[in-house]
This record gives sequence, C-alpha cells and structure tokens, in this order.
Amino acid sequence: LPVPVICVLHGMCFGGGMQIALGADVRYATPDCKLSIMEAKWGLIPDMSASVTLRELMPIDVAKELTMTGRVLTGEEAQRVHLVTRCVEDPWAEAEKVAKEMVERSPDSVAMTKELYQRTWMAPEKKCLEVESELQRKLLLSWNQMIATGRNFGVNVPYFQRKKDDE
Repeated sequence: LPVPVICVLHGMCFGGGMQIALGADVRYATPDCKLSIMEAKWGLIPDMSASVTLRELMPIDVAKELTMTGRVLTGEEAQRVHLVTRCVEDPWAEAEKVAKEMVERSPDSVAMTKELYQRTWMAPEKKCLEVESELQRKLLLSWNQMIATGRNFGVNVPYFQRKKDDE
C-alpha cells in the first residue's frame, strides 16, 4: 500500500494476528497487551511473512528466541524488543495523533518515504542512494512539494491528492 498503515493493539495479539500486525508500518500497544509469535506452541513456524517483517525490526537472535519459545510478552516488553513501535495507555488516541501529523504532510512525500524504506531497508548502500535520488527527483519542484514549502512560510494551500499512476 502506498499509504501508512497504523495498527492499534490491545487485549491479546497472538500467532497470525501478531503477524498481520507486523505488516503495519507502525504499531501502538497498551502496556498490558499480550503479544506472541506462538506458532511453536502448535509445532509450526510463522508463515505469514514474519521472516521478512521481523528482520526489519529486531536482531536475529531476538527473533529466533521469540519464535522458538512462543513467549508471551506485555506491550512494554514488546516495545523493548521492537515488536511494537510504542507502548502507550491509549494506543487509539496515539494512532489518531500520528495519523493527523502524517495527513498534514505532502501525500507524495509520505508515500515516497514509505516506498523508499520498503525498497531499500535491506539493500546495499549503492542501491539505497540510487533509490533516494530517483524518488527525490520526482518530488523536487512538484506541486505538493511547493505547497509543503509554502506551508512552512504560513501559506496554507491544500495538497493535491495523489494520482493512481503516481503510486
């Protein structure tokens, strides 16, 4: 998706539910939320992209430990090991606050920031710099980039919505 995906977690988030949550760009959980990659409890391995999403969040030894044990973590513990972005008392309010901040930015910049990291997170440095340059060229002097600049000087013009072929 070319838009940010924000996940709010409370109660319990186990197994497949945890793997779905890992697919979000950011995750906010309550301190008492219970989270686990618990497929090991059933003699299975995670099979809904955890091998991709976990490597982007934590060291391999932590991913192995959590996956091999099926240990249940609280929201606070999950934040310490980077399974969630932030642990807060009211994750819904936090998600709304962050979403509002993102909406105030150029939709092109937000979409291309996501694309940048999705394409380069595990790539060699040369590829990262090439993708940065490619995406930056698309943004420089675009209408929404000029609007973003104007907003920094008190000119409040609405952003144009992204077109399908820009995504």
